[in-house]
Amino acid sequence: MYKLKLRDLLKGLLVSVITSVLVVIQSSLEMGNLTFNWKNIGMVAAGSAVAYLLKNFFTNDVKVAEKVLEEEAKVKAAAPNDKEINP
Repeated sequence: MYKLKLRDLLKGLLVSVITSVLVVIQSSLEMGNLTFNWKNIGMVAAGSAVAYLLKNFFTNDVKVAEKVLEEEAKVKAAAPNDKEINP
């Protein structure tokens, strides 16, 4: 918690690009023609990236899941012949 990795930044960039594309598509469908309002696109991209990064900064759900998977792998590696752990 309270930590971001490079992967979080890359995913934030991806979320902002996808969100911006969807806004352009939605605006174009509403107006009936393809137009690019770069200010609006930039604001949506920045807002979605910041929202994603803030969500990852203040939550630890993925980090907890990674720790659980790591611990499970350690347990399996420690007892490779145990049929209850390694079916």
